[in-house]
Amino acid sequence: MRAGIWGMGKYIPEHVVTNRDLEKKIDTNDEWIRTRTGIEERRIASDEIDTSHMSYYAALDAIDKAGIEPEELDMIIVATVTPDQAFPSVSSMLQNQLGATKAAAMDVSAACAGFIYGIVTGKQFIESETYKHVLVVGTEKLSKITDWNDRNTAVLFGDGSGAAVLGPVDDDHGILSFELGSDGSGGDHIKMEDYLQMNGREVFKFAVRQMGESAINVVLKAGFTKEDVDFLVPHQANIRIMEAARQRLDLPIEKMSKTVDRYGNTSSASIPLSLVYDLENGNINDGDLVVLVGFGAGLVWGAVALRWGK
Repeated sequence: MRAGIWGMGKYIPEHVVTNRDLEKKIDTNDEWIRTRTGIEERRIASDEIDTSHMSYYAALDAIDKAGIEPEELDMIIVATVTPDQAFPSVSSMLQNQLGATKAAAMDVSAACAGFIYGIVTGKQFIESETYKHVLVVGTEKLSKITDWNDRNTAVLFGDGSGAAVLGPVDDDHGILSFELGSDGSGGDHIKMEDYLQMNGREVFKFAVRQMGESAINVVLKAGFTKEDVDFLVPHQANIRIMEAARQRLDLPIEKMSKTVDRYGNTSSASIPLSLVYDLENGNINDGDLVVLVGFGAGLVWGAVALRWGK
């Protein structure tokens, strides 16, 4: 038995904050942000919408696309570093909101690689035939931990939620290989004190190297070469980091997901939001070999190679 994605869903807040909007508040400008990050705008959730609410809306969408009912979920995994509170977990709150009465629930804290960690964890339960349906949600309200007076970080982050329902698929589809890793010696490069803090230079050097290496590694582990890859979905942190991963795979630019311009860096929500966008726009098709790769605070990283479809 192999695990794959049955359905994907998303939630993005209505409120759009453009680079021009930020120009009015901090010492920055649209050209500087676009040329260095690729970001043009980001979505910011209202005070009434917290992480669990965004998770709920994305989860409903994914469950509907998967063609199942919430009561059929066996497990809920929520990847987030911005929970509503320390406990109860977002996943338990979500389980209650959905009425998924038989589902186990847990949160995963792996920052921007959280969705990868979540689907790899869900994969184990399905392929061991312990569970049949696992909901994985990557969700963040980064606006509540962002210092909006810090020009180095305020321009980068946005809010949103993406969800996937995992289930058993035929042997020709699903998750073919994965890689997870951590280097805790770099923990100070991205950390949370009063607000999110980041050493951009060190994070950039780490990400450029690790994203490309991990993408290549999972392709080789799956028994393929980079020429076989149909589509790349990198964590949407910075267009220059994303481009480095694309170039390692020798992919044409149209074969790489790019939503950083419209959503900014949404941490664990980044990869699922991008997947939904590219599915909706016909960029990913049944049978495509797709590579997902991300990195984040920890420092951690993760990548997956999968054959799209059921």
